[in-house]
Amino acid sequence: MSSLRSLYASDDHHPELNTNMNVDYVIHYQIPSDGAEAEAGFTQLIEALTLAGLASEVRDGDGNSVLVFVKVASDKYLTTHIYRERVQDWLYGVRTTAPEKDVKKEFSNEAVSEAERLRTVYLLMTKRKNEGGAGITPKVGQWKDVISIFPLHNHAFNATWIKQWSTKYFLDEQDLEQIRDKFGESVAFYFAFLQSYFASLIFPAAFGLGAWLILGPYSWIFGVVNSLWTVVFFEWWKKKEVDLAVQWGVRGVSRIQHPRTQFKWDHEAVDPITGEDVKVYSPTKRLRTQLLQIPFAIGCLVVLGALYVFCFSIEIFLDEVYNGPFKSYLTFTPTVIMTGALPALSTILSNFAEKLTERENYHTNDGHQAALIRKLFIINFITSYTPVFLTAFLYMPFGNLLVPYLDFLRITAEKLSSKKSITTQSFRINPDRLKKQIIYFTVTAQIVNFSLEVAVPFLKRKVFKEVEKVQTRIAHKGTKDLAAHDAPEEHAFLERVRHEAELDVYDVTTDYREMVVQFGYLSLFSVVWPLTPLSFLINNWVELRSDAMKIAMTSQRPIPWRADSIGAWLDALGFLAWIGSIVSSAIIYLFSDGNEGPNGDPSNIVVWGLLLSILLAEHVYLGAQFVVRYALSQIDSPGLQKERAQRFSMRKHLLEESLGVEVTEKPLPPTPYSGEKITREALEEEARKISTTGGGTPEQLFWLRQQGMDETIQIGRKLISQVTAANS
Repeated sequence: MSSLRSLYASDDHHPELNTNMNVDYVIHYQIPSDGAEAEAGFTQLIEALTLAGLASEVRDGDGNSVLVFVKVASDKYLTTHIYRERVQDWLYGVRTTAPEKDVKKEFSNEAVSEAERLRTVYLLMTKRKNEGGAGITPKVGQWKDVISIFPLHNHAFNATWIKQWSTKYFLDEQDLEQIRDKFGESVAFYFAFLQSYFASLIFPAAFGLGAWLILGPYSWIFGVVNSLWTVVFFEWWKKKEVDLAVQWGVRGVSRIQHPRTQFKWDHEAVDPITGEDVKVYSPTKRLRTQLLQIPFAIGCLVVLGALYVFCFSIEIFLDEVYNGPFKSYLTFTPTVIMTGALPALSTILSNFAEKLTERENYHTNDGHQAALIRKLFIINFITSYTPVFLTAFLYMPFGNLLVPYLDFLRITAEKLSSKKSITTQSFRINPDRLKKQIIYFTVTAQIVNFSLEVAVPFLKRKVFKEVEKVQTRIAHKGTKDLAAHDAPEEHAFLERVRHEAELDVYDVTTDYREMVVQFGYLSLFSVVWPLTPLSFLINNWVELRSDAMKIAMTSQRPIPWRADSIGAWLDALGFLAWIGSIVSSAIIYLFSDGNEGPNGDPSNIVVWGLLLSILLAEHVYLGAQFVVRYALSQIDSPGLQKERAQRFSMRKHLLEESLGVEVTEKPLPPTPYSGEKITREALEEEARKISTTGGGTPEQLFWLRQQGMDETIQIGRKLISQVTAANS
């Protein structure tokens, strides 16, 4: 796993990749400097695992840690927990049919998947002790020395996976099923979304190429088509993810919430519905904390906006005003500032967002994750799109008015320079600036990000590995190499596990962020450069495979969590599609006369026309959304058909169990042709019974005037003949 070569190599050359030694999880335990504390913490760890029904083995780690190998002590114990989860799914409506009452028959009909097993074992390790788990939360409280808990990679699958995908243009349902079985629905939904997004880009890429050749930039035709495409894709994906959730058996699984171990409650109260004791946190307290999101968003805008405006001003001054010495070198100054400051600021703001979300104190993991995603989206929106907004709506319309305010840069440069004056030139709006920015963000930045995704983790591991070797050599100078303690038959396997323990934790949120930001560029600014969809189409073909390699080679195997959608990112896509219609229409209006647009003079802008175009574009978007949503609702899908078939089968089965087959079958009426035959003798017998009881009621006598079907027909025909004769 350490390299692509080892991934593709024959198993004979890497026997350590052939087996996981029946290990479910590995716990990486950092040894504290205090020996007594280290032994006490380790003892608590093993005792907690044992009491939760888990077996453990320990081996040497990297010199400062040990590796605890964990598996379920009893397969029967594991299947009991999985069976209970399936019953819970049925009670919550995730499964349409109840599991078989015979446990053995249930698991012979539906075998335990790898993801299902790993997820159950992980929950046994992390659930609270009062819920039957070990209560282990890495890096928190008494478990602060537990660095990570991770499952081992299935290298046979990884090798086959990468080989197959490297020879395919499109992924099929079987590919997604394999990902779901190995890594869970959460990761499978990401790859399903990326594959669907990639395939849907074929149309806008082809149309954009034609628009670039024929229509040119700022075409309202391309803008309308692109906006309609965002509507169709967004609404289609909403339907698609429901379809996938049904096919994968996780529709509505988000209703089953896993409580956060970090949740801090105020008091316990009795649930008025279930009568159970529940932990309560004041909603007023949470609301007060949630209101901090408003100053948080404003703070992000101010901090990042100030940085962008500062660098933007320097860039304009150096590119279009300054004409002195070292200009070719000084033009890189804004890039150097942004490269150094932006990642640091983004990290600080992201950490602050995490702390703010922690303070909001959500009871469930899903609630916590959704709140964090909303904050991260705000940060990404500002960091990704602010430079383009500044160029499109500040530099191009107001450039000539703002340049005089940049004179402080000339004065500062003169003070720092040995010369008495700095050579400048007359300012002119650069009409290609906006297009160059879009090309950078949609092509160059994508290549840079891809390179960083591949290179940075590799270099970081190389450097850290060398540093750790030196530190271990110094710390254990004169002692035997730790690897020498390994049993010969385990050495290669343990070296592989030590390597996996050093890998980064895979976070699917990071990949979603990247794709959502990309979708934003496409929705908001592709009218500037119609080749944007084509660039993203090519990028995403590579991205599909690079993300697979990232999981297989540079990340620990992810915990196979379940999901029934892409979560809060769906709201982000909807927001970007909507605001894209507004921004695109504004850009098209401003630059409808040519690349120069307002040419730095706001008097060239007809404000009422701009507002009208924005209003019209938004209403067209909302109208198109309504039409597309209605049209898609009329189209059936395999997943929904499967769900209806399952629910029909369930209703029929329940009726047969409750009432019996005879009752549930279509009843046959008591006619002369089926069922009980009505005869004159039977009716006369009924009349005799009535007469012996006092003559009967008017209601009973009413139904004795005509004795059977034949007499009813005869009397009816007679009445009809009389009426016909009277009228003729």
